[in-house]
Amino acid sequence: MRTIYLLGSLNCDLTIRAPYLPEAGETLKGGDFLMTPGGKGANQAYAAANLGGHVKMAGAVGKDAFGDLLLESLSSVGADLCCVRRILRNTGVAMITVIDGDNRIILDEGANAEVGRADVDALLGEAQAGDLFVVQLENPLPVVLYALESARARGLTTIFNPAPATAEAAPAVAFSDIITPNRKELKLLSGEEDVEAGCRRLLQMGAGNVLVTLGKRGSLLYTSHERQEIACVDVGEAVDTTAAGDTYCGALAVRLAEGADLMRAARFASLASGITVTRRGAQISIPDRKEAEDAARRLHLTI
Repeated sequence: MRTIYLLGSLNCDLTIRAPYLPEAGETLKGGDFLMTPGGKGANQAYAAANLGGHVKMAGAVGKDAFGDLLLESLSSVGADLCCVRRILRNTGVAMITVIDGDNRIILDEGANAEVGRADVDALLGEAQAGDLFVVQLENPLPVVLYALESARARGLTTIFNPAPATAEAAPAVAFSDIITPNRKELKLLSGEEDVEAGCRRLLQMGAGNVLVTLGKRGSLLYTSHERQEIACVDVGEAVDTTAAGDTYCGALAVRLAEGADLMRAARFASLASGITVTRRGAQISIPDRKEAEDAARRLHLTI
């Protein structure tokens, strides 16, 4: 199996369920509070490691209890954290409100803002051509661009998850062998309302393959020579979409690292994310490989 190198954010998620989004000045009673390890980078690293991948991650956390929680969680699934630094700045925090299974998130980036080029160089120092590189947008954009360019120069397959969405990240598209936007992110990067027009635009901007996640509609693989729809996998009632997209990216990287083609990897990613949405929380909701394989057998899926 090839190694999955991942640069990304580490946040502590503070989640509360609410009946609706409060208005200005309103105090609303919620419930089911959770404090869990999260962050797009950490979630994707956790998903990839928990699903059987060999994962090495770079990032930064504070010297605080939130940082302890994140490192313990990732270590528990075997992720290599030698390139995750501990610094004198608070660990990133995400305030998540869940309403009818969908989430609204406010971030304090904290230590994630201190990740720099030296972290990229340390992470990729032993990377080999053919390995995979995964990155998102919760670290400084210039560092993300440098990381994608460096990984591409070393011959790694680059997977760019453009989240949270920002139009300023458009230059990163050209360094993406695989880009995994949701519909909103696709629109911001491409300027197109129509999904397929947006996919075509990302290919024109230099992306190798576009894999758009569409929630209950599944996902769409769009390349210069094919268009394939991947169905959403219904494993049970959706209760919380937190980490669903991150699970998708981590699972996708694992199957690609194992040698699967992109279509088969996307089916596995759809299954894994389908399991994630059936329970609350970020990393605590992500399935392991046995659970994913058991679900595939139960649903008669080939993964």
